[in-house]
Amino acid sequence: MELRGKAVADAHKAVLNERLVALESKGIVLTLGILLVGDDKAAQMYAHFMEKTAKSAGFAVDLAHLPASASFDEVVQVIERWNKTDTVYGVLPLMPMPPQIDRDALIERLAPEKDIDGLTSKNIGLASAGKGGFWPCTPRACMAILEHYHIPLAGKEVVVVGRSQVVGKPVALLLLEKHATVTLCHSKTADLTAHLKRADIVIAAVGRAHVITGDMLKKGAVVIDVGINDLDGKTVGDVDYESALSVVGAITPVPGGVGSVTTTMLLENIYEAYHARNVDC
Repeated sequence: MELRGKAVADAHKAVLNERLVALESKGIVLTLGILLVGDDKAAQMYAHFMEKTAKSAGFAVDLAHLPASASFDEVVQVIERWNKTDTVYGVLPLMPMPPQIDRDALIERLAPEKDIDGLTSKNIGLASAGKGGFWPCTPRACMAILEHYHIPLAGKEVVVVGRSQVVGKPVALLLLEKHATVTLCHSKTADLTAHLKRADIVIAAVGRAHVITGDMLKKGAVVIDVGINDLDGKTVGDVDYESALSVVGAITPVPGGVGSVTTTMLLENIYEAYHARNVDC
């Protein structure tokens, strides 16, 4: 079974659209601030994709594109302007930043209530403690796919491969909240196959093409492949899709899987940021 992301994204977009239409009827339009510094081609493409996607969903967009020579203070000025602008409910700083920009210091200047991709230390702490905050959008997308396709989690053995702050760690915590038994594997794991062979569900978030093959997986397992890698000019996941297909019970394709849902989760977080400030909406 192929777990395609479009169906999940469409279902979430339908609910989000109803909410935005209700706000628009009151004259309320939510703004997303997108920060782009420098000339990285992938970042530029994503910035314009997000601008188009957000506008088509009914959001306003403020895209700030600074030159690669911009100083840290110049970049912070944009962040602080958005922090103080009431109509801006979400801020998305795009990476990579030029070398003179301290990425971590910049993120910490972002108002946590507008940090829609869960990057600030405060959001990470709140979310991890189960006290609110924004979860990063890719882990949320993984959970949305599992929920949409009615894949049970309580009591299931789940192996997460990859321990990054933006995917591996937060998705492990989200799975624990759903009463799964979670093993977090990484580059120092002694026998990855042994862990994978007992996993009912695998979340692959390594960032290495085809690091997981079909013979490493349990028969009938569900695989959520977060990886987006270039292999000989082709976009592939962390899982070798072809060899896994005959083994697993369900798997997300790459492309067309998790990535298709991640953007929608980002847009949902903008609305959630509005809702947090206007609890009676």
